[in-house]
Amino acid sequence: MELDKIEKLLEKYFEADTTVAEENQLKDYFSKDDIPENLQQYAPMFRFMGSAKKEGFDQEVVLEPEVKESFKVSYKWMSVAAAVVMMFGLYFGKTYYDEKELEQEQALYAYNETIKALDMLSQNMERGTEKMAYLNEFEEAKEKIYNKN
Repeated sequence: MELDKIEKLLEKYFEADTTVAEENQLKDYFSKDDIPENLQQYAPMFRFMGSAKKEGFDQEVVLEPEVKESFKVSYKWMSVAAAVVMMFGLYFGKTYYDEKELEQEQALYAYNETIKALDMLSQNMERGTEKMAYLNEFEEAKEKIYNKN
């Protein structure tokens, strides 16, 4: 009969419907040595609950000292200083990148102007080589004249 009562209490316990008194009955029952084999698996759990209740913390808790007011004030000023440094960094960093961008634009402009100048030089060289073709004809005519005499 007691076994049926314990099994019903276990069912209630696992459904979270037990009272404190019923849980104490389970702890008392499982603290005995003559537990049926089908309930042996629950014994360590209830024995642990009984022994865990007796445990306590006996070490001294050391609390950190309070932060002084002067540190709080300096902390506020450090945050203001950090914000100012960040603003300067953003401003001068942007100026640095603007200078780099301007330098790249100037280099690209110089490159394009050099391309135009070399293209113009190439066109003038082509006109000069066309005129050289007439010199070759003049040389051939001069050769013919000298060879007839």
